[in-house]
Amino acid sequence: MEDQANKGERIAKIIARAGLASRRESEKLILDGKVKVNGKTISSPARNLSRDDVVEVDGKLLSPPEKTRIWMYHKPVGLISTSKDEKNRPTIFDKLPNEMPRVLSIGRLDLNSEGLLLLTNDGELKRRLELPSTGWLRSYRVRVKGRLNENMLEPLRRGISVDGTQFKPMQVSFDRQTGANAWLSIGLREGKNREIRKALSLLGLSVNRLIRISFGDFELGKLKKGEIEEVRSSIVKTLFKKEVDNREMKENQKGNFGRKGTKNKDKVSITRNVSKNRRFNH
Repeated sequence: MEDQANKGERIAKIIARAGLASRRESEKLILDGKVKVNGKTISSPARNLSRDDVVEVDGKLLSPPEKTRIWMYHKPVGLISTSKDEKNRPTIFDKLPNEMPRVLSIGRLDLNSEGLLLLTNDGELKRRLELPSTGWLRSYRVRVKGRLNENMLEPLRRGISVDGTQFKPMQVSFDRQTGANAWLSIGLREGKNREIRKALSLLGLSVNRLIRISFGDFELGKLKKGEIEEVRSSIVKTLFKKEVDNREMKENQKGNFGRKGTKNKDKVSITRNVSKNRRFNH
């Protein structure tokens, strides 16, 4: 008999890909005893599944993963990026349209930051894009209080340590001085918690506005505050060929939870086009 560990894919990965939770959250659900396979509670995230296994999460059958989808959201100031907040502050998920499926944010923007935030229904894709090894450039426009010159920014370009945390070199340019404030352009390939604010604070600069203008190939463009746009499926498939096409190929081969695969008939070059936007108040 073939060992179960050699079959299929890990259960935490499948739960994440179904958009129910991130990979880490999926592992916690398993460790908390909230996941069953074929009617039996499992305790190890290392459990692999075969095509015939039936999975329940928190008492509900796990549905087959949907097609990977991505949205661009212009996060305004005053919302947090987590789904729950112990202080009961408003979250981005409170403001999404009712017709939106369950989504996860790719990375975060803190309460007082604004700009481009990517959302997806695929927890596994979220995990991949948040890994430092992915190396996607996050670009920001930053306004600080104080007078600047290029030499002041050299520590950021070399890499700086704040409270024992080492930040990697940043791409930084001094754009202009406007009275008591100055504007900078900053690029990061991995984003630690409040990294830009902490690094600039060490230089004696206080951030009073922080806008993410791009994440990898995705740009904020003319997307208005509080507005959300879904990225066309052809662009998603082109940009994430390894993550998405390989997944679909596996599903075609394995019939993942009975889902039938479809051929990719929508091959186009990458453009900035997106589907018709959906607006909502915030």
